[in-house]
Amino acid sequence: MYARQITVHNRTGLHALPASRLVALANGFSCQLTITGGQRPADPKNLLRLLAAGIAQGTKITVSGVGPDEREAVDAICRYIASLTD
Repeated sequence: MYARQITVHNRTGLHALPASRLVALANGFSCQLTITGGQRPADPKNLLRLLAAGIAQGTKITVSGVGPDEREAVDAICRYIASLTD
């Protein structure tokens, strides 16, 4: 298992457009991924679950992965979240 923490700085958090792009990114990896720290744990490969997590600006989240490409997946997701702007 590999995990990293990151704070969401995007003013609008993970709303529909950035969340759908994150889902597309996550689905490019074979490992199992989880994001925790919002209102509930979320599978970043599932748009509805990711949106239901309610990840808003200022939320400190943990991105974790288990599987053969876990490190690449977690690092890519963290880079994506860090790059978000409104």
